[in-house]
Amino acid sequence: MKVLLLTGLGALFFAYYWDDNFDPASLQGARVLLTGASAGVGEELAYHYARLGSHLVLTAHTEALLQKVVGNCRKLGAPKVFYIAADMASPEAPESVVQFALDKLGGLDYLVLNHIGGVPAGTRARTPQATRWLMQVNFLSYVQLTSRALPSLTDSKGSLVVVSSLLGRVPTSFSTPYSAAKFALDSFFGSLRRELDVQDVNVAITMCVLGLRDRASAAEAVRGVTRVKAAPGPKAALAVIRGGATRAAGVFYPWRFHLLCLLRRWLPRPRAWFIRQDLNVTAAAA
Repeated sequence: MKVLLLTGLGALFFAYYWDDNFDPASLQGARVLLTGASAGVGEELAYHYARLGSHLVLTAHTEALLQKVVGNCRKLGAPKVFYIAADMASPEAPESVVQFALDKLGGLDYLVLNHIGGVPAGTRARTPQATRWLMQVNFLSYVQLTSRALPSLTDSKGSLVVVSSLLGRVPTSFSTPYSAAKFALDSFFGSLRRELDVQDVNVAITMCVLGLRDRASAAEAVRGVTRVKAAPGPKAALAVIRGGATRAAGVFYPWRFHLLCLLRRWLPRPRAWFIRQDLNVTAAAA
């Protein structure tokens, strides 16, 4: 009976995620501002958009890495691709980035928010200074970018695509400030979606719940703390793009994360032994 139930649930989720009417041609000529584009999922997002013929403005912290990604996007066929290096820890950076994109592209159809700032996992990450920095990079800069881009997205009936994390839905140990920022994202954009609906503003918001990022910085931050494996960047990026293009409310990659979010409602306080299965508690507390 359990096998049949799990098989049925798997079939339903498969149908839900793949029968989405995704039309790659809809992204040809689309004007996209993508943050966190220098590595990992963000880099793969840039390459997918380039192959699909989108016009791109890419931003990230490190200029040299951005230049490499821009060169690859041009080779892949992007009609227009520009970049601006920016540190989202600076409160002035988000507005400058959006203004640059508007000047270069003449407007926006997609704002894809993907950048992250991380500190090493563990109790040492719970300092007020680390939390303040993380909230600026992982939450407040998202709010600033959205506020500045929203008028253009309203004009184009565009889309906001927010790349978040399972830690924004299911809290876990030794990630206190990071989880706080991700929960804030989920609440902010969930409330904004309702406000836009009430005001008849045709801007879609797609929240993307991904696993551990497939990039060196993410792996280093949790080295020795978790046994969870990173999600493959190209596949995760494609799932994000499909969700944004079809104006889906949510994307879960891998798909089992949707089940985990549902299970949390039934098991809001998992026992400590269950949590320890994916943690090296001694290393995390060091």
